Amino acid sequence: MKAGPGRGFPRVALTGLLLLAAASSEAQQVAPQVLLLQSVDRGNLPVDQFTGNFRVELDQRLETPANVVQVVVGPTGLIGPSEPAVFDFIRSMFVGRPKPDLIVTVGGPAAVFARNYRQQLFPDTPTLLASVDQRYLGDAPLGQNETAVAAVNDYARVIDDILQLLPQTRQVFVVTGSGQIAEFWQRELQDSFQRFHDRLTFVWFDDLPFQETLRRCASLPDNSAIFYLRFGTDATGAAYADDRVFTELHARANAPLFAGLSVYLGAGIVGGSLMSIDELARTSADAAVRLLNGAAPTSIRVPPQLVGQSVFDWRELERWGIPESRLPPGSMVRYRPPSLWQQHRVTVLSAVGVVAVQSLLIVGLLHQRRARRRAELHSREHLALAADASRRQTMSALTSSIAHELGQPLTSMINNAQAGRMMITANRATPDTVCEILSDIESEGVQATQIIDRHRTMLRGHPLDMKTIDLHVVIHESLALVAHDMRARQVEATVNLSSNPCIITGDQVLLQQVFVNLVMNAMDAMAETPPARRRMTISTEVRAAVAEVSVRDAGTGLPAQIDGTLFTPFVTTKAHGLGIGLAITRTIVDAHGGTVDAHNNPEGGATFTVTLRRSDRPVKILAGPPSAA
Repeated sequence: MKAGPGRGFPRVALTGLLLLAAASSEAQQVAPQVLLLQSVDRGNLPVDQFTGNFRVELDQRLETPANVVQVVVGPTGLIGPSEPAVFDFIRSMFVGRPKPDLIVTVGGPAAVFARNYRQQLFPDTPTLLASVDQRYLGDAPLGQNETAVAAVNDYARVIDDILQLLPQTRQVFVVTGSGQIAEFWQRELQDSFQRFHDRLTFVWFDDLPFQETLRRCASLPDNSAIFYLRFGTDATGAAYADDRVFTELHARANAPLFAGLSVYLGAGIVGGSLMSIDELARTSADAAVRLLNGAAPTSIRVPPQLVGQSVFDWRELERWGIPESRLPPGSMVRYRPPSLWQQHRVTVLSAVGVVAVQSLLIVGLLHQRRARRRAELHSREHLALAADASRRQTMSALTSSIAHELGQPLTSMINNAQAGRMMITANRATPDTVCEILSDIESEGVQATQIIDRHRTMLRGHPLDMKTIDLHVVIHESLALVAHDMRARQVEATVNLSSNPCIITGDQVLLQQVFVNLVMNAMDAMAETPPARRRMTISTEVRAAVAEVSVRDAGTGLPAQIDGTLFTPFVTTKAHGLGIGLAITRTIVDAHGGTVDAHNNPEGGATFTVTLRRSDRPVKILAGPPSAA
């Protein structure tokens, strides 16, 4: 190759890249090596949960995830390897390889193993005795390269919880499985349970096959409870995972289950004062990170962890009929079914909103209904008052008619009485003659009484009184009230009533007022009409659902300036009118559910038509049409 500036640059660049790669490789951090010694194999719920949580917490706290090597060093069944064999296996794993940066033990048996063999394995490697009950540590102090995250498992407190929740308990059956670990815990717990021997009998299920343990738990005597410590292996040396043991034990046991570790909550135990496995894992991960970062084990002294807040499974409380009032103060209840609010909060809020809106609408409608009824009541009261005033005005205008109507029967009565006296004085009175005179006097008296009653009824104030009436009778009564005035004004009336029954539901007095008012208005409208043309026609037409009454006059007709305001209060065409007659007429007809209208006739004059709903109920007619004389 030829030398020169253009040829030397690639060689320099390549060399620079190689140097950068080498520097980057040297700067790359080596993952810390952690030897994790476990007391039991997989299947033990407390150890499995602790190990899983510990590794997750450790990786989250380290910049580079640790390389963890797990080895089971505790006894496993009847044919498990001996401790020397396990020791040889661990030592062989690190032949020709870097020693671990940290040793972590999980559980008591692993802690005992590490303290026995650490000096022969890795004397300079810091050791963390994690999740170990203080009973396994005994009185031996921690070494220079040792620290511990210990737990104080107060299993006697579990028995206290049993007695508080189930005061009638007399026997506690302790499930420990078999083997060295079971023997250790049986010795420890027998000492702890000494204070209960005057109240409880403890039965240890430590020398039975698994199926026999299940059979006995299915037929326990009354007032019994089961305390589950662990299982692991049965008397035959067969190993069982906690999941299977708990599932079958929970399904077949006839007494409630209790335990001292949080990992069993939700798997079938009632609950109580539990040791938190999650908290142990977090605390152990914190200590492990400090050790990996170079802290001296003697500088890390973690206080032993105590049992936490009492926690209970709502499902088991319900299953065994344990009231929540027996729980220790401050207890937490889990697995309670979510309430309707929690499950369907949006739906509940929507439903509540809809119900609230509907309630407001209902309240508003009820208020409006009450206000409407009150207004209707006031309207009827005002209608009665206004109608009463209008009737009095009308009757005042008919004063001469009333006097004339009463004058005729009274004069006849006086004449008959005088004639009778003269006949008696002249001795010409016979029984037949006297009876005839008295009969005439009685007839005239009845007529006078009818006249007085008719006018008194019109003058008497009363509320709206709806009854079934014959409209034809009402028309005749109305014409009788104005008969004298019609004769005085030289008005000829023609009455054309339908042959069909004209039965309606209404107030007879108020309807009489309507027709009297319409007839009086018709006569007023014909005041300037020549007497020969003063004709009025009252007609009725009965249809399927309604009845129509029309009053037709031959007057001057309705003026154009009051078109559309004819029935408005205080609108009148009379010089001395108040303008309330037709307004009262319309109000009365409206109260009866009817209509009233008016129009001019092509040949002159006007016609007022009242339309009212018919009634299907029959009416008994008490009297025929009265005389207009």
